[in-house]
Amino acid sequence: MINSTTSTNRAVHIDAIAAAGQSTVKPVSGRADQLSTTSANFLRDELSRQPEIRPEVVERARALASDPSYPSTAILKQVGALILNSADLSEDQS
Repeated sequence: MINSTTSTNRAVHIDAIAAAGQSTVKPVSGRADQLSTTSANFLRDELSRQPEIRPEVVERARALASDPSYPSTAILKQVGALILNSADLSEDQS
């Protein structure tokens, strides 16, 4: 609850800061921007260690592709409803 006696102007005035001897400008360090590619090199090396084709993933994809009940009718209906109920962004005038 806000009381009617509550002060609404609590901002510190610049004159009060200057009178107190505090600096309002932060010194800028002369440090140059740096870029470290250590993480990128590590990720690139790890990726190169992975097989380009993963047989277990290929086998799962084949099994799903040959399954006539995949995806289920319920899932297809849910995805269809999401598409139908989503906003048409091509008509957005904002």
